[in-house]
Amino acid sequence: MDKALADSFVSHLTSFNSSAEFGDGMPIAGLFLSFAQEKAISMTKQIEIKDWDSLYTTLLSGCTVVVIDGLDRGIGAEMSGGETRPISEAATQVSIRGSKESFSETIGTNIALVRRRIKSRDLWTESFQIGRVTQTTVTMMYVHSLADENKINELRKRLQEIRIDSILESGYIEQLIEQKKYTPFPTLYNTERPDSVAGNLLDGRIAVFVDGTPFVLIAPSSFFMFLHTVEDYYQRFDFSTLIRILRLICLIISMFGPALFVAALNFHQEMIPTPLLINLASQREGVPFPTFIEALLMEVTFEIIREAGIRLPSTIGQTVSIIGGLVLGQAAVEAGIVSPAMVIVVSLTGISSFAMPAFNMALSIRMLRFVIIFMAAFMGLYGITIMALILTAHLCSLNSLGSPFMSPFAPFIAKDQKDTIFRAPLYFMRNSRRTKSINNPERSGGNSSSEN
Repeated sequence: MDKALADSFVSHLTSFNSSAEFGDGMPIAGLFLSFAQEKAISMTKQIEIKDWDSLYTTLLSGCTVVVIDGLDRGIGAEMSGGETRPISEAATQVSIRGSKESFSETIGTNIALVRRRIKSRDLWTESFQIGRVTQTTVTMMYVHSLADENKINELRKRLQEIRIDSILESGYIEQLIEQKKYTPFPTLYNTERPDSVAGNLLDGRIAVFVDGTPFVLIAPSSFFMFLHTVEDYYQRFDFSTLIRILRLICLIISMFGPALFVAALNFHQEMIPTPLLINLASQREGVPFPTFIEALLMEVTFEIIREAGIRLPSTIGQTVSIIGGLVLGQAAVEAGIVSPAMVIVVSLTGISSFAMPAFNMALSIRMLRFVIIFMAAFMGLYGITIMALILTAHLCSLNSLGSPFMSPFAPFIAKDQKDTIFRAPLYFMRNSRRTKSINNPERSGGNSSSEN
């Protein structure tokens, strides 16, 4: 409990004087309750207590409860204190230019970080207590004049329908409110940057805060949000466009790189230039495994090294990953287990996956890479093409809170192409997107200058 707030609260309560404050004619219990609400708890959030469940929840949340003899209700004052992690730099979404602040595990602090950036009375919040045992506070935030009312109602309905014992992280909420449960792609964006949340709110989206986690969910989301960073809007449009194209190339390499190499060596040698083909054949002389097994072995090894580097302490994790990859790759080549070309392909694929700004989307790409390698090993380029068509059709079938996941490409919206793969100059992007501000015709003509 915050000692300063508690002392102020007690001093206000002890100064109660019914005749001086309210006059005569009202029962003393009612007078005291009105005094506590208007004077003693005016400096902090008030919580109405109507039953035993709300009393226990309020007390166990670190709040102060006032119960008055003669009344069937009470009031609570939020005075929770304790040690909290200070605001620090974002760990997973680092940017060179822009704010260095990131969210913490305290929901009140996180909401305040966004409110400091959007000083508008239209910034609304709605809170829910979710989790039968944990009673976790989940807050929905949106700009009322920009967000679509239908999407707000839909998200509110999904949150209210959650029936679970515990909510320990925003990932619980993400999995429970997603419409399609069986998809490798994330349909809700998450971020730990307040400026990213503020930009998405100004685009008409809705943010979901969960107490106890620094990651905030954004809905509705689109596929291209996972390729964008907040820094794209702080740099010149030509630099941002070039970097976005580079990220898209890295995505393609990360997903299809090893599969194309396996397909070309197994089925389509005529596509490889003759000098290169002779060089590759000489490298594979003495390698005991087929190309498919070789690629699978190297990919699994690389994933083990990457996972070990993530779980190790930060001071040695990066060193172990780099040295482990170099030593194992060199040793595997010298032992004749894999060819040097395969080491290059797998290394390039792994480095390309690090260029993905969103970790959960990069994780999906890493998982799908193995499936595409299997298809390439059995059907060559035909298998890769079939997988590409299946994934494209699947992506087009997804939606996020009712919005098409591949918008504005499927369905195609010409006015919204200013902020997808290419980023137009800011003076062409003054208004919010039509797809996200349906209920606000005045802001439906162009695009937003805020981030995705």
